[in-house]
Amino acid sequence: MASTESVTVVVAEDAFLAREAIEQVLSRAPDVEVAEVCEDRYSLLAAIEKHEPDAVVTDIRMPPTGTDEGIQVARAVRESHPDMGVVVLSQFVEPAYALSLLESGSAGRAYLLKERIHDGEQLIRAIKAVVAGESVIDPKVVDSLVEAQSRQEHSPLAQLSDREAEVLAEIAQGKSNSAIAESLFLTKRAVEKHINSIFLKLDLRDSDDVSRRVKATLMYLTDNQD
Repeated sequence: MASTESVTVVVAEDAFLAREAIEQVLSRAPDVEVAEVCEDRYSLLAAIEKHEPDAVVTDIRMPPTGTDEGIQVARAVRESHPDMGVVVLSQFVEPAYALSLLESGSAGRAYLLKERIHDGEQLIRAIKAVVAGESVIDPKVVDSLVEAQSRQEHSPLAQLSDREAEVLAEIAQGKSNSAIAESLFLTKRAVEKHINSIFLKLDLRDSDDVSRRVKATLMYLTDNQD
């Protein structure tokens, strides 16, 4: 591990231009040393074991699958190197990924948008923050989380009981009343009662039952799009 005067970092980024940008930013910081630069999850994990850096700066999506490798590595590091900081970089505002990153604890974790790379100081501050055991979440991601929470709180779906919400989720999957009853261990009559209550609370008063199910599904999918 590095001394208190400097911070060692392993970088993982599969896109050449982004990788070059990160390297340039970190090379200008006198108290940050880049131990190795990787292009995929496997080489990143190997570099972590080889160098045991103070922090990892990783893209969220890399080979082999290009999905959430950065999150996977952050979780693995939490187990194998609990004091190691991780800064995850993402190209898009993705609150779900940020929440996933923090599921096992926020200490020593940062989630930044890649656009912050152009402001080298923000990346450096994030690295030093996670090394100190602190957490950093990009302001745009925070704004998106707040907006989503506010939307949910003001959504008509917030009026539904837990059981009604479960029934609506089943409706959104295109299930019949009988299938819903079987899935939730309810009687068919109980399902019908819950559905009528859902329609009432969502102000779906159309006499066409099929139309109301479609509208309820659309409301459900819109409210849960994040």
